[in-house]
Amino acid sequence: MSGFFDLSGRVAVVIGATSGLGRSIAIGLAEHGATVVPTGRRREQLEEICREVGSDIVQTTDVTDRRSIDALRDAVLAGLGGVDVLVYAAGYTFKKPALEIGEDEWSGIFDTNVNGALRACQSFHDALKASGRGRVIHIASLGSFLAFRDVSAYCASKTALLSLTRGLACEWARDGISVNAIVPGIFPTEMNSALINDTPRGRELLTRTPMGRFGKAEELTGAAVLLASDGASFITGQCIAVDGGYLASGVNS
Repeated sequence: MSGFFDLSGRVAVVIGATSGLGRSIAIGLAEHGATVVPTGRRREQLEEICREVGSDIVQTTDVTDRRSIDALRDAVLAGLGGVDVLVYAAGYTFKKPALEIGEDEWSGIFDTNVNGALRACQSFHDALKASGRGRVIHIASLGSFLAFRDVSAYCASKTALLSLTRGLACEWARDGISVNAIVPGIFPTEMNSALINDTPRGRELLTRTPMGRFGKAEELTGAAVLLASDGASFITGQCIAVDGGYLASGVNS
């Protein structure tokens, strides 16, 4: 058991690693021994995280473009020979009443949050299968389970991502690939900080969180390391909530 959570010798690709929770996960996997290849759209931020985790592969990726994802895969295989872990942390949100959402906006958020995950999983499938211990980790959301006012498109996309996680887990178990998800609670990030820091919405979210505080990005590391490791060899199709008790709570006052 002592070596179950050692990721030494494993190659982990983290898509959406240039900021926020994806960045913290990339750093956490590297700290536990994995060879981490972070990627994202923004070159300057990508170069910074690559320096931090010691990656020689610095390649931007557009998850809405299958050729871009395939190019990343090919670069990783050429440089490192294989892939053991795929983390999909790319995504975005916007706040708008459902009545006002345009079809292009709806399609756009699904294209990144769900379709991008499918593209990445399809692209990396063969490499993960060849690993013999392939792991896929999706970053879902409290919105995968609950409605949040004026972010219906985001919640719908994250609900779909969780369903995709379960579907792939069932289909790919025979290929030796485990597919799981992590649901973060309320973590202030570049993407959502304007919505929750010192706002009525943020104060309501704190009230609904039994621990009475927001999460720290590094607090997702444990769940990510577990799901990437031999400690999770019989876990697939599951969703681990790291949420300070949010999903478990009813009345907190």
